[in-house]
Amino acid sequence: MKTLRRLILAFAILYAVFLIAPALLSQQFAPYSLLKNGDILDLLTPLVLLPLYWLMLEHGGVGDATARERFVFVILAAAWAMGQGMHLGANAVGHLLDAFQATDAYALNHFLDEDLSHYIWHAASIGLIVLLLARQSRAPFADERSSFVMEGIAAVLYGLTYFIVTIEAGTLPLGLPFALALVAFGLMR
Repeated sequence: MKTLRRLILAFAILYAVFLIAPALLSQQFAPYSLLKNGDILDLLTPLVLLPLYWLMLEHGGVGDATARERFVFVILAAAWAMGQGMHLGANAVGHLLDAFQATDAYALNHFLDEDLSHYIWHAASIGLIVLLLARQSRAPFADERSSFVMEGIAAVLYGLTYFIVTIEAGTLPLGLPFALALVAFGLMR
């Protein structure tokens, strides 16, 4: 249980860092000035966050994750990486297309960056959270409950980051119903 609490807190911190910091690092990347420093940091996002999702799945309940849970994880992780990767590439190219706003190339890039990639990425992220909750519900810990200090800090940090990312990405039609359902689920438990 202590391992899971630490994983949850580490995940919330790193989720905030990797989803918010790239937007703040808008300086050109010195070795290759067509990229920004945030683009380079964003390359690490799936390499850091997806293993943490996996560790939370493996440590998220009594016993091992089932083969079905692991299969669903792989599908969702692939979709997550696809959406994030599509966003990363289209976003980097989009920085160079300001002079071409009236072109089809600009419109397609904008769609890939701001619409399709965000919805794939965020739907997969929601799917991973649902998978983790289902795993915990299927095989809950029998230990006595913790003080929830670490989980509380993680929940506030993750919730704030989720709010910022959902608003900035324009995925509110997907993110808000999920957030409301998650709150309702938590209150019913």
